[in-house]
Amino acid sequence: MDFSEETTGALKPCLLRRNRSRDHHGAAASSLEELKSKACDILAIDKSLEPITLVLAEDGTIVDDEDYFLCLPDNTKFVALACNETWTYSNTDGGTAWLSQESFEAKDETDSSEGHRWQNLARQLKGDLSSIVLLAEEDLQTLIDVPCSDLARELSQNPAKTRDLQNTLQQVLDHREEARQSRQLLQLYLQALEKEGGILSKQAESEAASDEGMDEVDAEIAGPVTLSSPVLRVLKEKFSPELSLSSQDLELVIKEHPEALARALSWDPEKAEEVQRACQEQLTLRLQQVQSLNALHSISARKNSLTEEPVSLKRAK
Repeated sequence: MDFSEETTGALKPCLLRRNRSRDHHGAAASSLEELKSKACDILAIDKSLEPITLVLAEDGTIVDDEDYFLCLPDNTKFVALACNETWTYSNTDGGTAWLSQESFEAKDETDSSEGHRWQNLARQLKGDLSSIVLLAEEDLQTLIDVPCSDLARELSQNPAKTRDLQNTLQQVLDHREEARQSRQLLQLYLQALEKEGGILSKQAESEAASDEGMDEVDAEIAGPVTLSSPVLRVLKEKFSPELSLSSQDLELVIKEHPEALARALSWDPEKAEEVQRACQEQLTLRLQQVQSLNALHSISARKNSLTEEPVSLKRAK
């Protein structure tokens, strides 16, 4: 059974506010379009300012995909932006978003210590454990490095469960590294075959030549791309960069124009398109994993309610 079909019709409680406003309004909707419609009514947005855009209040991520909306936890905070507005960060929003916050610069400026970062990540996991698969590698490592007692206190769990959680985080991190090493070995094997047959790719030579100027990219990239410096650094330095990025960053990479991305990183357009395809596949895989975990959780909850019902009936007799 398709999970998206199963969840269609279920109301998701959400919190809405206008940009730069402190007042939140509760609303429940079964779809993204329904939530947009209710936002216009509840927040009294003039028809001339439509269509509106909904973004996560925590980090400004644009929510324009139905499946993505369904994966968000209950009571996620949204900011409704009119057609003439842009999102601005507000430190009154709290930790409601479930994606990594490292990649947008406004948040980095407000987090004065590393402690704020791991606590925000812990709150994301507390709201929805399935968001583990959406975190960037650096965020996974941050939670692994937190003392078990501190993380247990933040999650309101006992230390034994918290140790199990940190072991799970380490396994996710290890699996990504194993996938990266496997792809790297495959690439080396293919390169060896090319050399053995005397066929050296001109593309490989041009890439090798462009690598000499890679260190200058950070200073030169300010142009048409909207990606932050940390994301650009991962793209140019990491093998299989899609394994290192958070799901939020994957979305941003996918939305970039291939030619703009290629110019920013001194790549040819074909390589930029190849990386974007890999990012799309990784994002789809992670969202499918989240849906599967949520579906299993729903099935388990229904089974528990069915097994408890005969007991309560027996007691009533």
